[in-house]
Amino acid sequence: MRVHFGVMVMVAGVALSACGQTGLRDLRPAGTGPDEFLILPAKPLAEPTNYETLPVPTPGQANLTDRNPKGEAVAALGGRPAALEAGAGIPTSDGALVTAASRYGVEATVREDLAALDAKKRKRENRTARFKLFPVDRYQEAYKREAIRPNEVSAIFSGAGFEQPSAPPAE
Repeated sequence: MRVHFGVMVMVAGVALSACGQTGLRDLRPAGTGPDEFLILPAKPLAEPTNYETLPVPTPGQANLTDRNPKGEAVAALGGRPAALEAGAGIPTSDGALVTAASRYGVEATVREDLAALDAKKRKRENRTARFKLFPVDRYQEAYKREAIRPNEVSAIFSGAGFEQPSAPPAE
């Protein structure tokens, strides 16, 4: 009888360990290892056309083969990466947008404040999450009250007389 009970406990343990898939939205860090997204591959080396006109070395500064992710993203989206690198500030075409967005003032520490509030909320919501029997999406659980429900919002706007584009059916 003891052997059968031991086998059943082992099978149950293995079966429950298979339920440990937390998915991509688990907000806790997986470990203390390096962040592979911080490693940027260098551009391939290229032979200069003229060896007499090489730039002067700048120790501690960027090299010609170093990547510039922000500049590459600006160029991919149709902008001018040279304006970004030169610190030219806001283009004149975007001045009205920036003025409208900052009309009530701009907090310099808004990112840090929001990160602290988010950490506090997730910690408060996580108090009972340690006692779950099955794995859950912690992000979804922490922000379920703030989630936008598109079908309900569409029904509210339709009831108020606003024209609504066709939407996919509710799941």
